[in-house]
Amino acid sequence: MPNPVRALTALALAAVLPLAASADPLPSWNEGEAKSRILAFVAAVTDPASEQYLPPEARIATFDNDGALWAEQPLYFQLVFALDRVRAQAGAHPEWKDDPTFAAVLGDDPKALESLHLEDVIKLVAASHAGMTDAEFAASAEAWLGDAKHPRFGVPYASLVYQPTLELLSFLRDSGFQTWICSGGGIDFVRAFAEETYGIPPEQVIGSGIAKEFRFESGAASFARLPKLLEPVNDKEGKPVWIRRQIGRRPALAFGNSDGDLAMLRYATSGTGTSLGILLHHDDAEREWAYDRESHVGRLSEGLDVAKDSGWLLVSMKDDFARVFPAH
Repeated sequence: MPNPVRALTALALAAVLPLAASADPLPSWNEGEAKSRILAFVAAVTDPASEQYLPPEARIATFDNDGALWAEQPLYFQLVFALDRVRAQAGAHPEWKDDPTFAAVLGDDPKALESLHLEDVIKLVAASHAGMTDAEFAASAEAWLGDAKHPRFGVPYASLVYQPTLELLSFLRDSGFQTWICSGGGIDFVRAFAEETYGIPPEQVIGSGIAKEFRFESGAASFARLPKLLEPVNDKEGKPVWIRRQIGRRPALAFGNSDGDLAMLRYATSGTGTSLGILLHHDDAEREWAYDRESHVGRLSEGLDVAKDSGWLLVSMKDDFARVFPAH
């Protein structure tokens, strides 16, 4: 049976493959400061004659996922997946109707869902992602990504990847960079599609994790998923902690879109050596969404205030992206 994620992202990957032969490695970026700074940075760190040269082992780039590599409105996509799983499992959990967090999901109240706090999301993810093996979870995630449709665009969620960042990933790898995902989302959920969608293998995905128990039964090894998240959650100050644990090196480039990514950008750009911090500003209501300081998803407030003084590149989706999605 064909992998549904592979089928869904074939168009995006096909759009990236010709770039190796293209004179412009970033054709979906408009000409301007953002594109020029990225090209200049890569040129400088890959030129052995440059004072800014970085050896290949130091060329590490970390990318947030939600809002940086694919869309995140009106709710984080993994949260939508978790909500669908809670609804599907509700019959086996009559106690959920008395819990305000689960009641908000089962009552399908949009305002109640928007008011959920991080602790509520953690509770929902822990409950809906546990009670199965890793293989079973991956299969359910891939099936959901193949079937579920986005409420605004009417296409599978995995189709809503950003063409410009796909090109940037490809350009960086062609320039000797390791490209890593550092997401607040669940590591196993992201691993279910990252290699097919972004060309990033599972060992280069960092994310929030659920506790697991190794089992060896009847000659077969498996991992049972437990209803408890590992600490810290891979968000805000947790991101540098997990980058240090997983990579052991400071990134030379960090790409995010929200205040949850600021610690990752600060870590990447505060050390010695050439570095680049990038924040994507969602300011395109026509082709995607316009949101920042007051958004309940992907809030970017402090980042807008500190980007310039920090020397970070603030990318405008409206002005810097010639196209947003591969098919649009």
